[in-house]
Amino acid sequence: MPFDSTICFLNSNDGTGLLAFGEKSRFLPSKSPALDALQHYINQKLGKYLFGHLSYDLKNEIEVLSSNNFDGLSFPTLFFWEPEYVVEIKDKGYTFIQGEASQDHLALINEFLSPENKENSSTFDFKFKERTSKERYLEQVVSLKNSIQRGDIYEVNYCQEYFAEKVKIDHPIAVYNKLNSLTKAPFSSYFHFDNYSLFCGSPERYIKLNNKRLISEPIKGTAPRSKDPIQDLINKENLQADPKERAENIMIVDLVRNDFSKIAKNHSVKVDALCAIHSFENVHQMISTVSCEIKEGTTFTEIIKASFPMGSMTGAPKLKAMELIEESEDFKRGLYSGSLGYIKPNGDFDFNVIIRSLLYNQERQYLSCSVGGAITSKSDPEKEYAECLTKVNRILTGMNE
Repeated sequence: MPFDSTICFLNSNDGTGLLAFGEKSRFLPSKSPALDALQHYINQKLGKYLFGHLSYDLKNEIEVLSSNNFDGLSFPTLFFWEPEYVVEIKDKGYTFIQGEASQDHLALINEFLSPENKENSSTFDFKFKERTSKERYLEQVVSLKNSIQRGDIYEVNYCQEYFAEKVKIDHPIAVYNKLNSLTKAPFSSYFHFDNYSLFCGSPERYIKLNNKRLISEPIKGTAPRSKDPIQDLINKENLQADPKERAENIMIVDLVRNDFSKIAKNHSVKVDALCAIHSFENVHQMISTVSCEIKEGTTFTEIIKASFPMGSMTGAPKLKAMELIEESEDFKRGLYSGSLGYIKPNGDFDFNVIIRSLLYNQERQYLSCSVGGAITSKSDPEKEYAECLTKVNRILTGMNE
């Protein structure tokens, strides 16, 4: 497969997924307001599958904000496209649901589905460096806790970047398969267009619309997995009972409920699951589920304007948290903590949260891996730093093993 092809693989790691490739049309805005123009593009493509991404920095269009920190990746704020081909993967088989099947496509499909690629044994000599020193990280956590004590915010998601320079990736699908073998996450994805690549091992759904029912599944609360079954169970039970982790999660649930209320039918916003524990390859996560029935005539971009960026990656109140994030962090998030997903021909859609990921700019040969966590009044700076390493260390070290 040529490196410069536009392609997206959404992999649920349960035997199902979607593979989209080829490009019939694209939407890549050059100026704001990009979301209004995106809705016009979507309206023109009714009845077609569309795939695309939303950068975290769309916040600057939704609110009166800016992003002026260092940006080594320079991903476009927004990109959507109509694939020539969409392949639905199910039970080790696949079906073309957009475009006609061709023998020429079999090799591409097998790149993703072959068992040997799923358990990838390749190694990559990625030499990551920290953009934020541990000393500065700890100082910023203390500063953010002071903002909480003053009553400016209740909770804020503070992130840091690890990066590698002069990185040449000749086989991007091998990089994705390696990362996926490390994470095995339900919202895993590979996405490439122009000079940009995303290798994503996300466990988190941002938002899904299914038959006018809108759901979000925010994650707040993390504990490491252990190879010892008894210790692993203890870690899981401790996470379930941890008052700090539960408080973090419940604050974001309230934020999502508030976001949904802007576009929901009266009395339809519900918390379907609160602080449930889900276990993944390297971590246990605390996940809640919030849903609502959307008002008649609500568009895709109206839903995005009401709920983006997702509360799990900002904090509460959302606007003030995003202002403090910009002041505290040393890098421009860009696509990290944004979203990737697809819109169905009937208007339903599903989008993830871009975390536990590698982001790559081919032209700049720049590779980035960012990580963050929620800071509250009860946060211990050293423990927050350790939690970040728990989330990301398997990617930083595992790609080289």
